[in-house]
Amino acid sequence: MRYATTLLVFCVAGLLALGLTMLFSASNSSAGAPAEGARFLMAQLKWCILAVPAAVAAACFDYRLLKKWWPVLLAVTVLLLAYVLVFEKPVNGARRWIVKGGYQFQPSEMAKLALVIFLAWYGERFSHRMKSFLHGVVIPCAAAGVVLGLVFRGPDVGTTLLLTCVCGIVLLCAGARARYLVLPAVILLTVVGAFVATNSNRSERIHSWLNLEETRRDRGAQQWQAQLAIGAGGLAGKGLGEGRQKMGWVPEHHTDFIFAVVAEELGLIGGLFVILGFMGVLVAGMWIALHASDVFGTLLATGITALIAVQAFINIGVVTATLPNKGLALPFISYGGSSLLFMLVAVGVLLSVARQARPRLVEAGSPRNPFSDLPLAEAG
Repeated sequence: MRYATTLLVFCVAGLLALGLTMLFSASNSSAGAPAEGARFLMAQLKWCILAVPAAVAAACFDYRLLKKWWPVLLAVTVLLLAYVLVFEKPVNGARRWIVKGGYQFQPSEMAKLALVIFLAWYGERFSHRMKSFLHGVVIPCAAAGVVLGLVFRGPDVGTTLLLTCVCGIVLLCAGARARYLVLPAVILLTVVGAFVATNSNRSERIHSWLNLEETRRDRGAQQWQAQLAIGAGGLAGKGLGEGRQKMGWVPEHHTDFIFAVVAEELGLIGGLFVILGFMGVLVAGMWIALHASDVFGTLLATGITALIAVQAFINIGVVTATLPNKGLALPFISYGGSSLLFMLVAVGVLLSVARQARPRLVEAGSPRNPFSDLPLAEAG
């Protein structure tokens, strides 16, 4: 377990350090002003001052206490999501942020962790009933649907699809039958498809993705310029701070498209470093899940690992034009305080699961580890 936690901490610290470095570089997109060069960096560092101690506290905290606190976390999340929709003004056409005193807080980032905690508790609590359609799909999907509906109403299609994938992974690992999950997946895809078809902004995104070269001067400009940035970087990159596509050619270069800046300035080597970093997080997270002391820990570690890995996959897929534009941040690297805070807290919870790991007790009829043939001990 020591090797897994060391790998996890090393990879997250490396990605975080790279993110701060690239944010400093991204800030230098407007020629001149020395103060401008540290704008994004200083704002992110302020969140780091809060996020890093929070992650350490989460690592020292006994994750099993979350079994008692999940109702509070989920209730607060739902209230904040509803508050944003009712009281906050739209930002860039979407109601996703609580804006107070110059700071922006995104409740959907909190929803990611709260939903994983709830599903992990549910999967353990009803481990012997997860094979049934009612307990394995209907009840957990109905509860998760409240959160997903509020996030989708933002509208935030990218986060909705991300959370749907993570929920499906956790439920499958908890023992739900795959064929039972087809129906809710079809319903969700139908709703999303209808929304995209009737929303000109979203439908144009899909069209521009499918016809990137034709739309490179309008809707597809962002992804097209990202491709140019990646190609210009070559093997070793142009050098830190020497990128050109961030000079207004790639909008949101410090948030959703920061991977393009990494690839242009650090080249293929820098891009592979990022990918290997997330692969390290994935391997460490899976190892921790395999050796958790109870079912709750296994499902919690699985959900957190899936959350980080799937979000990174979607972000890099968007930047490389493998996927249509979703508007998701690259974990630990993209600019965004609430994203950084809850991602680091999630890593802290993952470390707490590793810290509490112990040899499992084999009991007849105990729930089985979804990743191996070793029975899991009963929780508690």
